[in-house]
Amino acid sequence: MRRASYCFLRTALRRRHFRSAPKMDDSSSSSSERYRFNPTLAWDAEVEDYFIKAYGADHFARISKSLTHPSSYSCIRVNTLKTTSDSVIKKLVSMLDHKITGGADIDAREQIVVTDFDHSTEEQSLNETSTPLDPSLDHGSVQVSGDNVELVCKCPYLGLDNVVFVQGSGPHLLWYEGQSGKAMKEVIISRKCAEAVLRGAQIYVPGVLACSAHVEKGELVAVSVGVEQRGSDGSWGVGITRGTVLQGSESVLADPHYCERKGLYIGQGTALMSRASIFRASKGIAVEMSHRVYRLPSFHDVLKGEIFLQNLPSIVTAHVLEPQEGEKILDMCAAPGGKTTAIAILMKDKGEVVACDRSHNKVMDIMKLATEMGLTCINAYKLDALKSVCQVKEILDVGVEILDLEVLNPVVTGTVGSPNGEMMNDDITKCRNGTKLMQTGNSRKTDTKKQLNQSEDRMKAVHKRNGPGRNHCMGGRVRTSKGHFPNSFDRVLLDAPCSALGLRPRLFAGEETLESLMHHARYQRRMFDRAVQLVRPGGVIVYSTCTINPGENEALVRYALDKYEFLSLAAQNPRIGGPGLVGRCDLFDGKYVEEWLTESEAKLVQRFDPSSTLDTIGFFIAKFNVGQKEI
Repeated sequence: MRRASYCFLRTALRRRHFRSAPKMDDSSSSSSERYRFNPTLAWDAEVEDYFIKAYGADHFARISKSLTHPSSYSCIRVNTLKTTSDSVIKKLVSMLDHKITGGADIDAREQIVVTDFDHSTEEQSLNETSTPLDPSLDHGSVQVSGDNVELVCKCPYLGLDNVVFVQGSGPHLLWYEGQSGKAMKEVIISRKCAEAVLRGAQIYVPGVLACSAHVEKGELVAVSVGVEQRGSDGSWGVGITRGTVLQGSESVLADPHYCERKGLYIGQGTALMSRASIFRASKGIAVEMSHRVYRLPSFHDVLKGEIFLQNLPSIVTAHVLEPQEGEKILDMCAAPGGKTTAIAILMKDKGEVVACDRSHNKVMDIMKLATEMGLTCINAYKLDALKSVCQVKEILDVGVEILDLEVLNPVVTGTVGSPNGEMMNDDITKCRNGTKLMQTGNSRKTDTKKQLNQSEDRMKAVHKRNGPGRNHCMGGRVRTSKGHFPNSFDRVLLDAPCSALGLRPRLFAGEETLESLMHHARYQRRMFDRAVQLVRPGGVIVYSTCTINPGENEALVRYALDKYEFLSLAAQNPRIGGPGLVGRCDLFDGKYVEEWLTESEAKLVQRFDPSSTLDTIGFFIAKFNVGQKEI
C-alpha cells in the first residue's frame, strides 16, 4: 500500500544519507553540543499552563519540540488543469540535482542525526488517523530514472491525487571548525529570517543582526539565530544592536550573547558581501547557505503555474469544502490565494470564486497567482471580512450616488427582485444612470454626498503630501467591494486570521498571552457570524485555522453550534487528521470556563497535531451544514 511505501521511503532516506561520525574527545563533544540545533520554545507562563491543561504535560512538550523543526517533506499541489501529478514528478526528479537543491550532496562536513524510529508505532498511528487505502492501488511510484527518484512520491492518502511529496533530510550535525582548528567566523540572523532559512530560503541583508569582524566576500561563516530573551522587566527582546561585532569569546564582556546562541546554529553559508557591505546595503542576499541543519528543496521559480507549495492541511481544507462546478463560493480571508486557487481548480474553473482580503497588496498577490495558474473564475476584491455583509436597507438609508456599477457587482448576486432587502432591477438601472438610491419616506438630515466628497478631498491631499502609502506600493489597481448580500453564496470558506501557533518551524512563542489568545477568539467569532449571514440555506461553511489553541478551534465550534441551531457539523472527506479536544477548561482561577466539544462532535472535526507521524503544521478544520435559517 502507499502508506507502507511512504514509511519505507522515510526510513530508506535516513539510511541513504547516514554518515558515521568520527570519534570525539571531551572538548569536541562540548563543541558539538554548542553547535547543535536544539532550540527550546519559550512560552508565556499562563499560556503554557493553559496548553498543559488541554493536552497534558508530556503531549504538549512533544508539540512544543516539534514546532521548532520544519516538516521532513515539502508538499506540492499540482494544477491539474495544466498538468498531471505523474508529469510533475518526472520533471522534479530531472530537476532535483541541478535546480532545486542548489548544492552538492552531503559531504564530510555534515552527518545525519538518526533518532530511534519504531516502524510499528508509525504504522499503527497512521492506521488510527488515516483513511484506509485501497490495496489495489500502486505504491505511488512513477517509472522514471535518476538518483533522486525516491525523494519524490505521490501523496499516500486517498482523495489527494493532486498532491506530491518531496522528501527532505535532517537534522544534520555540522562541523564548525575553521582553519587551524579555530571556530568559524559567524553571523547572527533574526528569528524570523531563521525560520525562513530552515524552510529553504537564503539569508537576505535585512535579516542579518550581527557579524564577526573582518568577514570578507567568499568566506564560509557559521549561521546562528538571535531569539528573543526575557528581560529583567519581564518583557521579551533580542537585545542585539544591528551591526554588532561578534568576538566569539565566552567572556560576557567580550560577547554578551555567546551563551544565548548555544544550540541555535542552523548551518553554514558563503558570504556574498563583506561585513561592511552587509550593513550598508538595504537589500540583496548576504549569505548563501551551503550546509543546512535541515535540507529542504527550494521551489522558487520552479514549474510556475503548474505547482504550488502548500501545507498538507491547507490542501485538505479545500477538498473538505467540496466545491462543485457552477457554484458561487466565497473565500473570506483569501490571501495569499493558495486555498482560493485550490478551490477554483477543484471546480474546474467553472463557476465563481470570490476572494476577499482587506490588504491592497495581498489582493494583488491573489490576482497574480490566479493569472499565473490560468484561472478565470476568481474575482478578487479588497474587503474587510467584518464588513463583508451588505444590507440593501443600509444603502437606501445612506442615499449615496453610485457611479460605478462594477463596485456594486459583489453586492448584486444572481437574480434579484425581492422586496425583502434585495436590490430591485429598477434600482440597478438607476445605478447605471448615476441616480441616488433613497429610501422613500425618510428625509435626509445631512448632505451625505457632500460629506463623502469632502472626505475624499482630504484623502487626496494626504496622498499628494505623503505619497501613495505602503498599501499601494505595488502600483496595480484592485477592485473594492462594498460587501455582499446575505444568503448569496453556496459555500463559504473562513480560513480565519489566528495566533498561528501551529506554524513551523517556530523559534519563539512568548508574544502570545491568554488575553491576546482570547482577543483572537472574539475576532474570529465576529467573522464567523458574517459567514453565517452570507451562506445560503442548504449551503456549507468550512472554518479553519493554523493554530494549536483550543480557544480558536474547538471553542469556536462550540460557540457556533450553541448560537445557531440550524448549523450542524458535517463529516469531512478526506479525513487524515485526528479528532478534536473534548471537555472544557477553567481559566483565570475558574472565573471563565471555555467549553469545547462532546465525544461525537470531536470525531467530526479534524485536528492536525505537529507531533504526530503526519509531520504537518498544527491545523484545525470544522465543516458545517447550513439548515433552514430562522426568519
